[in-house]
Amino acid sequence: MHIETGKHLAFGYMEFPPLIGLLSFIQNQFHSQSVFVHHIFSHIASLLILILIALTTVKLGGKSKAVFIVLLCILTAPAFGRGHQLFQPVVFIHLFWLFSFYQLVRYVTTLDKKYLLYLTIGVGFGFLTKYDILFFIAGLTGLLLFKRTRSAILQKDSWKYIILFLVLIAPNILWQYNHGFPVFDMFLRLYETQLDKLTIVGVLESIIISLNPVTLIFWLGGLFYLFSVKNNFIYRPIALTIVMSITLLALTKSKAYYFYPTMITLIIFGGIWFEQKILSRRQWILYPATALLVLSGIVLIPFGLAVLPLNTFIKFAGIEKKDNRYAIEYKEYYSKTQWDKTMNGLKTVYDSLPMNERKDCLIWGKHYSQAGGVNLFRDNYKMPKAFSYHGSFYLWTPEKGELPKTVIAFSNGEAGIDFFQSFFNSVVAVKRIYNPYADDEKDLWQTIYICKLPKLNFEQLRSEFKTRIFE
Repeated sequence: MHIETGKHLAFGYMEFPPLIGLLSFIQNQFHSQSVFVHHIFSHIASLLILILIALTTVKLGGKSKAVFIVLLCILTAPAFGRGHQLFQPVVFIHLFWLFSFYQLVRYVTTLDKKYLLYLTIGVGFGFLTKYDILFFIAGLTGLLLFKRTRSAILQKDSWKYIILFLVLIAPNILWQYNHGFPVFDMFLRLYETQLDKLTIVGVLESIIISLNPVTLIFWLGGLFYLFSVKNNFIYRPIALTIVMSITLLALTKSKAYYFYPTMITLIIFGGIWFEQKILSRRQWILYPATALLVLSGIVLIPFGLAVLPLNTFIKFAGIEKKDNRYAIEYKEYYSKTQWDKTMNGLKTVYDSLPMNERKDCLIWGKHYSQAGGVNLFRDNYKMPKAFSYHGSFYLWTPEKGELPKTVIAFSNGEAGIDFFQSFFNSVVAVKRIYNPYADDEKDLWQTIYICKLPKLNFEQLRSEFKTRIFE
């Protein structure tokens, strides 16, 4: 879906702000299906993140060993292997969150207003990337609780920064307003289906594992260092900003990966703590600490990034075959093979249609990822365009006109034949594709249907799905 947004530039989308669409548009100019091309900006962002982490560490008083240990913590955490490589808003919100944090550190330590300007720009672009930057912005209110930063912020020209932020986000806010604020519907659906079932203990466990359990030593050390360091009149506003962001994330039952930017800031302080409090007394500890991080990273990184061949990963992870399948959580290991099967299956069904039915035929993907995948690969198979009423794909369906007499539909277990029978008088399941690596029961089988004699036109379908976009 993120690749598809580049074909539909707008000031907003149903699930996220517009920046990912602009980046996708630039990538799409290469007219390539290359994994490398569609990850160019992700790789650039992940490199900039490492640079920002190093700069922030130095700005906060860390030296070479602190920078080394902080970057090693990041590079050996499986969470960042996956999150910082995939083309999705996650890596870019980490970039702008950390850029904003760096400017916050520079501002708090110098009170130079140019850094307040850079901070405003950072959170503005963060808002245009992913809405969870609001947790960082909320944390910034902690600056008003300290006389030194409060008096510097509440000066005559402070309104300029607020105006600049509002100008930056205004196009997206207007887009959301014109579309009835679908982001609220998305969050509501997210809470109903996922977030409401999360527990603090479960999320904390996920954070510890995904960040590499060895790094727990460092980010807990960083938390301790924040509140115990001498001359902490400078660090205290920064510490409160971090703690407020974490508290708000916890209170809203956020997923583990929402916490990652704030955890990076704790790891930064953890590296400084390790250098100043541990290595200053026992420098030899650097060597076993490095070895422990590297060895744990070698074990854990394959669970965050598809660095091993599929069969090698199955053996490495000790995944046993049960009920004629291997349950693999990380779809990157098998997605290319599975998409080949899906596209070949759709092509077989499409070629079986009479020539007069192929002419106007479209493909209906129940889930946005299904429609997005077909549109990414369809030229290779000489297939028709796919549409969907799920997520942002709803925006790109025709507003008026009749459906073709024949539509090829497909879905995983999230929808059965009865779903499509609501919209066509004739629906026949013609092909099933087995996924021997599915970790979720609903992804075990993919079914392809031939749907004929539509009951509704495009206008009626849009009306039907207006309140079901995220189902």
